[in-house]
Amino acid sequence: MSKDFDVIVIGSGGAGLSAAISAKENGAHVVILEAEPTIGGSTIRSAGVLVAAGTSVQNSLGVHDSAEDMYQHYMDLNQWKVLPGPVWNFCHESGPMFEWMLDMGLQVPAQHSTNAHMPGLTRGGVENNKRCHVPEGQGKGLVEVLDKRRDELEIPVRLNCRVSDLIIEDNKVQGVKVGDEHLFADAVIVASGGFAQNQDLIRKYFPDALDAGTSFFAVAADGSRGDHLRFAEKHDLKVFGENWGLLLLTARFQRFHHWVSGFPPAARIYVDAQGVRCMDEDSTYAVNQGQWKATGKTVWAIFDEHARKNLPSDVEDWQPDRILEEVCKGVVVSGETLEELADKIGVPQNNLENSVKRWNEMLPHGFDEDFRRHDTLRSKGSDPKLDPIDQGPFYAVQIVPGELVCTHTGLQINSTAQVFNSSGALIGGLYAAGEAAGGVLGERYVGAGNSVTNGLVLGRIAGAQAALSQTEDLSQMLI
Repeated sequence: MSKDFDVIVIGSGGAGLSAAISAKENGAHVVILEAEPTIGGSTIRSAGVLVAAGTSVQNSLGVHDSAEDMYQHYMDLNQWKVLPGPVWNFCHESGPMFEWMLDMGLQVPAQHSTNAHMPGLTRGGVENNKRCHVPEGQGKGLVEVLDKRRDELEIPVRLNCRVSDLIIEDNKVQGVKVGDEHLFADAVIVASGGFAQNQDLIRKYFPDALDAGTSFFAVAADGSRGDHLRFAEKHDLKVFGENWGLLLLTARFQRFHHWVSGFPPAARIYVDAQGVRCMDEDSTYAVNQGQWKATGKTVWAIFDEHARKNLPSDVEDWQPDRILEEVCKGVVVSGETLEELADKIGVPQNNLENSVKRWNEMLPHGFDEDFRRHDTLRSKGSDPKLDPIDQGPFYAVQIVPGELVCTHTGLQINSTAQVFNSSGALIGGLYAAGEAAGGVLGERYVGAGNSVTNGLVLGRIAGAQAALSQTEDLSQMLI
């Protein structure tokens, strides 16, 4: 059979664009097949943060870091449940990938940042160093830089072109099927995203996401339908990372990503089913899903009338009038006193009163002996002195892991992004990157930029491997 391309890339998010550019820069004839009418996938909706070690931005700010430190921290945080080979390359190629993006025109100012939406260098999640590089333009700007480079290299993108199947013969990929059309190539890179928009696959591969019940919502791109898992089931490909993904804690009434939804009042306390304070209310999303589980999966956010009245009015969910609307619906519970509130939410009165009393003895004075929330607030550039919780009526709303950002169950890959079958043999010419690849994204999400960077790094590796494997000795390639 004659081939149509050297490399076919499935998907045009960060992983797909990175893979296609890398393959073309290494001499391959490439095409991108995108199921949706526009490019960008979930990357374009993100903050576009790149987590990388040993970069020029870090060096210019006097931040000493290394890929070895990043690797050790990453593996330890994930209890070594992720795959060492892919994670090693993820960490060691993160810096070169970042410089590659700068060469393309990505703008990351050499300045310290306090959050994932302020351009510069910041610490995200539970990183043990400042590794999160926030670009100008966020995810949209990142995709625009990649797409500009794609256009310069004259890599075609076929939109509204969903791959229906892979063509695999004798343990070697031959191409893909798009409806009745067959496209043949020496290599195929699956970068089709995750499965956050596929309820059936969520039930099968990420049942923990169902804990939020009717409060569940996904912020991933519409194309996150899990095509990689469909390929896996049909071709007996190995899957890794089941029941892993990034869920953010939300109030029962939230339906939007937090930058649209708004934020709960700073003067709030989280208590468990016994009415006892159970966690740092500002702990990072990298770990607070696990903290929520440890409470027995019941957490109430408690705040007062002063906090409600001082919420902003220009957001979708956390606004003063919306709280009162949710009280009328019974989603938010209200009580004139803490005793009344405790009775309504079914927790012991003394416990709730004591928890709020202790909170009031500490946080309004700028310290938190129990959970050290003052450290968390300072790290965000916020005032650690918070208002007391003492003005009735008081409010309570359940906190659940309701916002699904990304899924981590993917095709198991080796250190150079090549896909295994269920027998442990590598499929010739078949690669995966981003959420479609399993092995790097673990049970614990390290912090801002973890998923986007995974896609770009593994995409770049996959593209180079797919191009060079046709002409060069594999032993001379990236390992």
